[in-house]
Amino acid sequence: MNKRNWMQWAGIAVLGLGSVTLVWSAETPASLNGAKVISAEQAKKLHDGGTPFFDTRVAAEYAEKTIKGATSLTYKEKSAKAPDFDASQDQFDLSKLPANKAAPVVFFCNAGECWRSYKASAVAVKNGYTQVNWFRGGMPEWSAKGLPTQ
Repeated sequence: MNKRNWMQWAGIAVLGLGSVTLVWSAETPASLNGAKVISAEQAKKLHDGGTPFFDTRVAAEYAEKTIKGATSLTYKEKSAKAPDFDASQDQFDLSKLPANKAAPVVFFCNAGECWRSYKASAVAVKNGYTQVNWFRGGMPEWSAKGLPTQ
């Protein structure tokens, strides 16, 4: 969106809502208690070993391009993009994860300011999963390495 279009949109929002608060989300944390943050190389080894990968992005992003063999499991977030987010405001279908909570799993999204995989990983840890791998670099890192996509 160019500057003029953005200003027009913002003006419409201000007229329609009375006020607008713009919030820029911060980068996801570098670590997550209870989960292992993994690189593309580590993710590839888990992928080759058959560990299930869960793409927490929206369905349209998944349909456009994802890690080969990944399962779409959108993390529907309404909570703050913050380490102390309130998961009760969000929706995440834990029933799609392996029944064995000791089985390894990998969550990913679009890295950087995308909090979906961070939140999915945190929720899985909170619900007793013991081998949670958070692929923080997600699709951008995977694609940059030329790893298999579908």
